[in-house]
Amino acid sequence: MKITNEQSNYGWSTPDSSLHHNYNLPKILNLLPKGVQTILDAGCGNGYVAGYLANQGYEVVGIDVSTDGIGIARKKYSNCRFEICSVYDDLSEIVDHVDMVISSEVIEHLYYPQRFVNNMWSIIRLGGYILLTTPYHGYIKNLALSVFNQWDKHHTSNLEGGHIKFFSERTLKNLLIVEGFDEIAFNNTGRMPWLWKSILCIAK
Repeated sequence: MKITNEQSNYGWSTPDSSLHHNYNLPKILNLLPKGVQTILDAGCGNGYVAGYLANQGYEVVGIDVSTDGIGIARKKYSNCRFEICSVYDDLSEIVDHVDMVISSEVIEHLYYPQRFVNNMWSIIRLGGYILLTTPYHGYIKNLALSVFNQWDKHHTSNLEGGHIKFFSERTLKNLLIVEGFDEIAFNNTGRMPWLWKSILCIAK
């Protein structure tokens, strides 16, 4: 049974960077290990990150279920390949094994994050890497949301798509360990310390 990606209704209208691109991409670039040449951008959206990485000399394939996003990406970023595909699908016919999977602000939208990570594991070369970004949740930020009564806004049900999973460093690390990754390291970005916007996690 093929599982559809829960972001399928997310519409893209431009190839421009979004807010999370602006604060995540510089950190992503700093975390790219030496020796990486081939990259899969899983949940590439409008192709902005994939196109930027291709401009830096990497060989990049982007996948997403958003036909709007892939259409925009193909028109704007001709330096890499884009395919309409779910992150749960068999990717062996789309890419050979890659040195690295990058998936930015995607995992929090998925009903089956463990199946997603396992699927990414299957196409990463031995000794390769996965780099994930997802909204940051930690004790101080969660406490601030409680003190300022912001949980209703944070968990609004009025947004189509939206976030359905919420990760801390501990829960994200446990997910990666279960699927066979190690050498797991974290960084954070966006906003001030302890109220960060996103977790950046890289694992081997």
